[in-house]
Amino acid sequence: MQHLMITGGAGFIGSNFVRYLLEKYPDYHVVVYDKLTYAGNLDNLKDVAERFADRYAFVKGDICDAERVRETIEAHKVDTIVNFAAETHVDRSIMNPDAFIKTDVYGTYVLLEAARELELERYHQISTDEVYGHVAEGASRESDTVAPRSPYAASKSSGDLMVHAYHITYDLPTTITRGSNNIGPYQYPEKVVPLFVTNAIDDQPLPLYGDGLQMRDYQYVIDHCEGIDAVLHQGGLGQTYNIGTGTEMCNIDMTRVILDELGKPESLIQPVRDRAGHDRRYSLDVSKLKALGWRSRHTCEEAVRKTVRWYVENEWWWRPIKSGEAYRTYYKQQYEGREVNAT
Repeated sequence: MQHLMITGGAGFIGSNFVRYLLEKYPDYHVVVYDKLTYAGNLDNLKDVAERFADRYAFVKGDICDAERVRETIEAHKVDTIVNFAAETHVDRSIMNPDAFIKTDVYGTYVLLEAARELELERYHQISTDEVYGHVAEGASRESDTVAPRSPYAASKSSGDLMVHAYHITYDLPTTITRGSNNIGPYQYPEKVVPLFVTNAIDDQPLPLYGDGLQMRDYQYVIDHCEGIDAVLHQGGLGQTYNIGTGTEMCNIDMTRVILDELGKPESLIQPVRDRAGHDRRYSLDVSKLKALGWRSRHTCEEAVRKTVRWYVENEWWWRPIKSGEAYRTYYKQQYEGREVNAT
């Protein structure tokens, strides 16, 4: 495992994983394969391209393009695929589920076929805790039945099932990780934490869904990268592993931590009409991954505060995104007219 293709490697988690991998393993070579949709950004990898020019390459491509995928694998002598490529935002999946089915389901199939036909050493699928659906009590274990409640979660569940089927049917060496809500550097500011941080910096309202009591496990992205690393090198083939802090924080408390870190007033919180089918709680049992020796380095609050500081220090990265017409159009479509009176 020395020549890895990281699909979706120009996105948030993917770019952090590429940087982590090249820093930790000096004999590894990485090719990033990315379509560069709105959330894919080569600025996320600017330092990587400069620091690791001899071990890093970029190929623009769609994982649904089977010919392009195979050409890239063969040209770069790829032996391992780590698939981060996905449409990821629940709100966008509600507005346009079609793109999620194409990328998250059909694109996964294309990659699995390539891995099978070219006899790669490993195929690893990046998934999400949202496949388990709402968890009223307790914590989700890897053996639990998936119960997705959004088009995004359904598309990721479908990809997971396809990966499992390829392992059983074709003996393809696969692994899956299901991560909780990742936060940290280079996360596109449609997601709640960078959205709230950047809005608060500019004294703009923070559109908080419903009563804000939804429970989430906010995980620092590098902790997630370390978990993927542990599974790639120590995990059992055909196995699935949860990655999270193992703790939870409600969204209103996450919002207050952001405002506290920035020294901003809670009057910036603007309740908005809740998301359709909004899951109230996610919770992961991470004991299976801990058995490999992995531990989360940050609590939810530490992860939020560290993320806030990164966005404060890196306005060069997010201001061009938020000032762009595409982002402003999306924001208006998503939040205009949803305001409700605070209780």
